[in-house]
Amino acid sequence: MSKRPWGYQPQPERPDPTWELHQETQSVRAGLARSGFGETSEALYLNSGFTYASAEQAVSSFADEVDHFVYGRFANPTISMFEERLAAIEGAEFCVGTGSGMSAMFASIACMVKSGDRVVASAAMFSSCYVILMEILPKWGVEVELVETNDVKGWTKALSKPTKVVFIETPSNPMLDIVDIKMVSDLAHNVGATVIVDNVMASPVLQKPLELGADVVMYSATKHIDGQGRVLAGAILGKRSYLEEHLSQFVRHTGPSLSPFNAWVLVKSLETIGMRVDRMSQSAQKIAEFLEARPEIKSVRYPGLKSHPGYEIAQKQMSGGGSTIGIEFKADQASVFKFMNALRVIDISNNLGDSKSLITHPASSTHRRLAPEVRAEMGITDSVLRLSVGLEHYSDLLKDLEQAF
Repeated sequence: MSKRPWGYQPQPERPDPTWELHQETQSVRAGLARSGFGETSEALYLNSGFTYASAEQAVSSFADEVDHFVYGRFANPTISMFEERLAAIEGAEFCVGTGSGMSAMFASIACMVKSGDRVVASAAMFSSCYVILMEILPKWGVEVELVETNDVKGWTKALSKPTKVVFIETPSNPMLDIVDIKMVSDLAHNVGATVIVDNVMASPVLQKPLELGADVVMYSATKHIDGQGRVLAGAILGKRSYLEEHLSQFVRHTGPSLSPFNAWVLVKSLETIGMRVDRMSQSAQKIAEFLEARPEIKSVRYPGLKSHPGYEIAQKQMSGGGSTIGIEFKADQASVFKFMNALRVIDISNNLGDSKSLITHPASSTHRRLAPEVRAEMGITDSVLRLSVGLEHYSDLLKDLEQAF
């Protein structure tokens, strides 16, 4: 047997700070677990399996009697660093990383429901979320009811009878509809429902659903958490009771696993998420104000604009308007496409929350799967574009939009 590699020495643990660390410090330090090499950057563990000092230790590990990694599908040191760091930023008791945002959304609900259960959800949402709720779950015998964004009477009626899960997407994709998280959570808890919030558009920087009464938060970490167009990932966060009673065994046996490499990329991305999201949000506010004044534009949907129907609620539960803008033109699809094709800095792409500014036509891309009448109910017409504002200087983005007009 060879000796340990040169330079390997067990690292003594330093005492933890005696004060509560700021969120921005947590984004750099939380979950850090150095190996015996004392590396400054987080280590990347690509292995799928782990060894045991004895057969007895293996038995204890599988029985969850000792804290030991068992298999890459269950947990991995790099993935655990990402999960602990994001949980610290979110203020959650746990985090489970997944392979994509949609696997996170599906697992967060599917781990709880069975035939005969009832789910209530906000009507405005991403197309794949709609397919899961309105096509896949009903095949399992799950009843799903949709409620308009802030129809208090509608929510009160829908949540007047037993409900298993309430799913909220706020702000929604792509029209940035706002749901009052506290109002819905209060109603949901009265009938014993678990409230799950899709917080993708706001990110953990601008909105804290758990502080507003939600039980679970989910993300497509592909968006602002990575925010640089490199990896697919998702995350589910919330109370430990939810993890232990519902989620843990579901993800262990169905395997929506996050890859260690993607987790490592996300760990490094979290170091700058606060700076990136704040910068994007500041630029998006300026651009939304510019667009609202253009004669070619019918309406601009951005939570930071006073014209937004959910402005007052957004001011109450968000610390910024976010990086995404919904734009409806006074023009047909052909004219909208001409505008998109004239852009020189902003790229045409169906992603969002990226360091590069991106624009897409939802009706023919992200929400193409939905029936025309469903898109119409969501306000997604052929004249609507979704603009994701990146990290370019806002003056260049304004010039690009100006010349495209």
